[in-house]
Amino acid sequence: MIHIRTFIGIDFSDECKRYISDLQQRLKKYAVRGRWKYTGNFHLTLKFLDEINAEQKKQIDRSMADICGVFRPFSLEISKAGIFKGNDRIRVLWLGVGGDLDALHQLAGGIDSSMSELGFPPEKRRYTPHITIGQDIIFECPFENIAESIGEISYGPIEVRKIYLFKSEQIQNRRVYTVISEYDLKGV
Repeated sequence: MIHIRTFIGIDFSDECKRYISDLQQRLKKYAVRGRWKYTGNFHLTLKFLDEINAEQKKQIDRSMADICGVFRPFSLEISKAGIFKGNDRIRVLWLGVGGDLDALHQLAGGIDSSMSELGFPPEKRRYTPHITIGQDIIFECPFENIAESIGEISYGPIEVRKIYLFKSEQIQNRRVYTVISEYDLKGV
């Protein structure tokens, strides 16, 4: 049986990904070391599923169609940069989102609950929406100084009308995310 590594998330337009990429390049200038996400991989994760098989994919598709039938489209925006600290480096460099966060949190909670009914472990941590742009980063000066020099971060609105099931695979030493299912937000 074939297993694929997957997650559920929100994808962005090419224009939005260019904005994120430009911002990433500005931050990269201050880095001594780090791993940087590819422009095509910028997304907002709603639920990491890990490996699934073909039968589970069918169940996920049915469940996601039900969930997305209840939720209306909503708007987000990119509003800040932040970090998750590691021991001696920045574990994750991310962009935060603003906008209709209530809708986003309710959607993420509904997906988590629905996926746990299918046997996927529920999230133990509170949902913290973020767009990862780099990992294992070491900057030449404190991040606060860099954030101040970058200035205001503002992109939007980002209209969220679809949710996606992504396949994650390693191709030629590069992580590639590919949409394998999409679900329209149809709530009224």
